[in-house]
Amino acid sequence: MYTTDENGTLNNYAIQPKMFYAQYPSTKQQRQYALQGAGAVLLVTFLVLTAFAA
Repeated sequence: MYTTDENGTLNNYAIQPKMFYAQYPSTKQQRQYALQGAGAVLLVTFLVLTAFAA
């Protein structure tokens, strides 16, 4: 899809979407983020220890 201005000049710039503010995460979402963070820390720790053990 191409956009042209009033003079017929081709405008290839992307159409900007409407901006909105994010909602604060609920308690359940916060708990999920904390669990994901803890899982990521455990995974990285396991990988580092495995690398040093080899």
